[in-house]
Amino acid sequence: MELFTLEGFLFIMRWFHFLAGITWVGVLYYFNFIQTPFFATADPAVRSGMIRGLVPNALWWFRWGAMFTFLTGWIMVLTKLHLSGISGQEHYLTLILTGGAMGTLMWANVWFVIWPAQQTVIASANQVASGGEAIPEAAARGQRAGLASRTNTLFSLPMLFFMGSASHFQGLTSAQPNFGGYWLVALVVIALVEINALIGPGLSTQKPLASVSGTIHASLAVTLILFLAASIIL
Repeated sequence: MELFTLEGFLFIMRWFHFLAGITWVGVLYYFNFIQTPFFATADPAVRSGMIRGLVPNALWWFRWGAMFTFLTGWIMVLTKLHLSGISGQEHYLTLILTGGAMGTLMWANVWFVIWPAQQTVIASANQVASGGEAIPEAAARGQRAGLASRTNTLFSLPMLFFMGSASHFQGLTSAQPNFGGYWLVALVVIALVEINALIGPGLSTQKPLASVSGTIHASLAVTLILFLAASIIL
């Protein structure tokens, strides 16, 4: 295969998409499955040191992994649409864009919710370490970042399922699909999950995302709901 061809270009984009996605989701899982449970029981001095030293570096890989995953994914989709159009690709596009919708929200959560909130948390920890006062809103912003991060973890399983199903599970759709009905159901489910992230933290948002197991179970439930919607409606 020649790299300096359109096919080579799409291969390079897919390669970078995989590399960036592995980096992004890998750090996401580290935050949610390892760091957050550790912080809950860690000595305050240890937690402060990690927030000031380890977390900024991890967040750099986290947010730029998200950015390059987002950019390469949409470059591939838009290139295919430009070359082939929608006709004949309706099933593929419906499935890949279901994953893409969740991936885009995950990217937006990283850049516009998690990262700004964590900047406040890091700045507060640095002020306290220097003998100053904690930033009053740092704790609340940390909770908001945590909820958005758990929401991204929830989205990650159905996102990956539909990304994979677009190429490997064409039987998920029928000969007479109801695309409008499917998108109505899918977008409502996805929107409810995202709204929960944006309006919290609060009592209504603490469960099931308050624990690792609850987040995984909720993620599997959303995957199943969307799978059933695709199987029945499409």
